[in-house]
Amino acid sequence: MKICVVGLGYIGLPTASILATRGFDVVGVDTNRTIVSNGSCGKTDIEEPGLSTIVAAAVKSGKLQCQGGVVEADIFIICVPTPITKEKRADLAYLEAAARSVASKLRKENLVILESTVPPRTTEDVLRPILEESGLVAGEDFYLAHCPERVLPGNLLNELIKNDRIIGGIDKKSKIMARDIYKTFVEGNIYLTDSTTAEFVKLMENSTRAVNIALANEFALIAEKIGINVLEAIDLANKHPRINVLYPGAGVGGHCIPVDPWFLVEKAKGVSRLIPVSMDINEIMPEHVISLVLDAFSEAKKDLNDAKIAVLGAAYKGDVNDARESPAIPVIRSLRDMGANVVIYDPLVTKFQFKIEKYFKKAVIGSDALVILTDHSEFKEMNMEEMKRLMNKAPILVDGRNIIRDSKGFIFRGVGR
Repeated sequence: MKICVVGLGYIGLPTASILATRGFDVVGVDTNRTIVSNGSCGKTDIEEPGLSTIVAAAVKSGKLQCQGGVVEADIFIICVPTPITKEKRADLAYLEAAARSVASKLRKENLVILESTVPPRTTEDVLRPILEESGLVAGEDFYLAHCPERVLPGNLLNELIKNDRIIGGIDKKSKIMARDIYKTFVEGNIYLTDSTTAEFVKLMENSTRAVNIALANEFALIAEKIGINVLEAIDLANKHPRINVLYPGAGVGGHCIPVDPWFLVEKAKGVSRLIPVSMDINEIMPEHVISLVLDAFSEAKKDLNDAKIAVLGAAYKGDVNDARESPAIPVIRSLRDMGANVVIYDPLVTKFQFKIEKYFKKAVIGSDALVILTDHSEFKEMNMEEMKRLMNKAPILVDGRNIIRDSKGFIFRGVGR
């Protein structure tokens, strides 16, 4: 059985590699020549534990090939990006292009699986009509299902295999055929539903996380207003057996939480009220971090213009190298617009729109302020006495991730503190 995986990003390449190691003949397709070239050599620049090993093994076995165009296959798995527009709507251009490529190779009895996260009814109202331009009819000549990915960067391979999966088909045969493919490598439970419900479930999951984060961030803003430490309050609240308040931060990032909930809002304007408010709260947190920086500089009687600020962290979350949609981006941009000399240090991120300093001490030495934007383990273990010695007089510490509990000797600001 031959499988064509369209899109070799964070989901497509690991999925293609796993399927190849399970004995399928897999062709991975991507329009990015560098990705195809690396994949053909059994390499990847996606830094995930174990991924480089499984990609190399899949290619070496001869079961995984990478190329630039879609080929005829028995099964097509679409894993292309679905970004968001400035108007907060899903940009389905990559999906539509992939669908047309698949349609040109579609044959009877083929199965098409969409993994990309999409607004509800995309499988039925967007993907299906494009595929049917082939002259084949979904549910009669070929089969169609949606199986949204549910992985966490930093633990991607493990979660691809261990997590439960939701499979939504346009009909019974579609979902059963898709289930039989995923059963070859998924060790978690597999639940079957219709394609629109599967799309909705994925968006519910990420919207729930976005709303919970927004609540924590709002608690932090209120705590600052009334003059208490939100961390202490959260710790105490969480001693209730049915309460689990998250911790606030500098904002949300990654390819899911800042984007996916808007897909629900797009489909239910006028009905969805809590989700857009929550998204707005999360989006203002980088701006709030800037206000904390300005407040600290005012107390220190320092001029932000030409001050050296060491930004610690470019990744959107701790201990990953993923900087997509990172809240560090707007913070850095704002600080530079105000004339600050911003030096960025991140021990893991290699791809970023701003230059990253490779050496921690070089970033910190002679700085007027440290601004923590990522909760990397390395930052949690900092020797704060050494930081003060390396910095200029009246050192400022702005903790956007609430990882520093002892700020003695610093002019300190923290989210919710």
